[in-house]
Amino acid sequence: MADAEDRSRLVVLAGPTAVGKGTVAACVREQHPDIWISVSVTTRPARPGEVDGVHYHFISDAEFDRLVAEDGLLEWAVVHRAARYGTPRAAVEDRLNRGVPALLEIDLQGARQVRRTMPEALMCFLKPPSFAELERRLVGRGTEGPEERERRLATAVTELAAESEFDVTIINTDVETACEELVDLFRSGVSRTRS
Repeated sequence: MADAEDRSRLVVLAGPTAVGKGTVAACVREQHPDIWISVSVTTRPARPGEVDGVHYHFISDAEFDRLVAEDGLLEWAVVHRAARYGTPRAAVEDRLNRGVPALLEIDLQGARQVRRTMPEALMCFLKPPSFAELERRLVGRGTEGPEERERRLATAVTELAAESEFDVTIINTDVETACEELVDLFRSGVSRTRS
């Protein structure tokens, strides 16, 4: 494995539910194909319009258990007390060792695990302009029922309180702007600013 100095930059993008992490990552994927974006595995079913291998790798609980047992995940977590999500370790390490800039779009629990296992990663917190806007986005996407929305909003309060754990904050007022600010982190040489 290459030394940290020889490896390309790893940026971790995390933030509360419905802040637009997936939308910002999709913008990066479309406009900056030189940046590799990890595709997480999840045990939750696909939402309408999601494609296996593009948005997530949708896997069984048994397959997820196997990956955990074999240390095949860089990070993993149970999200919203429901499904499990994780980042396949081999794919990330392969890209970084080949000098390819890599982006992980993950939840707060996963970001904390990556900080421990890959301290050279730059941690970026994606924040909504306001809590009211976050709630509007969650309701507007229409992918969860009222009970699930309430659970996610309660989780979001805790997630927003974790902003100080991150090196950089980007406020997602506009997807294109947030996308470009995120891409600039790969090029600017910004390093960890918070301890």
